[in-house]
Amino acid sequence: MASEQERRDPQKRQELDQKARQGETVVPGGTGGKSLDAQAHLAEGRHRGGETRKEQLGHDGYQELGQRGGETRKEQLGHEGYQELGQRGGEARKEQLGHEGYQELGHGGGEARKEQIGHEGYQEMGKKGGLSTKDKSGGERAAEEGIEIDESKYKTKSR
Repeated sequence: MASEQERRDPQKRQELDQKARQGETVVPGGTGGKSLDAQAHLAEGRHRGGETRKEQLGHDGYQELGQRGGETRKEQLGHEGYQELGQRGGEARKEQLGHEGYQELGHGGGEARKEQIGHEGYQEMGKKGGLSTKDKSGGERAAEEGIEIDESKYKTKSR
C-alpha cells in the first residue's frame, strides 16, 4: 500500500496508477477503484462514512457493531480461516511499519498492558507461567497442585 508521501511523488504516482488500473489496491480502503485517484476518493468517502456512523451510534454502539461484524466474519471463515486472516493482517502491518516501527508498536502495547494490570497482575501471570512445563500449562499445574492463581488480576473484559 502506498503512503501519502509516495502518492505525491509524480513518478511514484504514475507507477501506482498503473497498478490500480491492473486491479491492484494501492490505497488502503480504496478497494475497487480502477485508478489511483478513484481509490483515493473511495477511501476518503468510506472513511467519512465510517466517522458519520460512529457519531450516530456513539462509541459503545460503534464498538458493538464492529464486534458483531467480526463474529459474523469468524463464522464465515471458521477458526483456521480467521486465524490466517489475522496472520496476514499482522504481516501486512509489519511490512508497512518496518522492523523498527513494529518493535515500537509492540513496546507501546506492552506499556499499555503494564498500565492495565500493574505489578500485581504481572506477578500472578508470572506465577502461572512459571508453573508451565513442556507437557502442561501453568493453569493445569496450578489446579493439580492446589496453587491459587487470581486471574482477575491480569484478565481484562476483552481477554
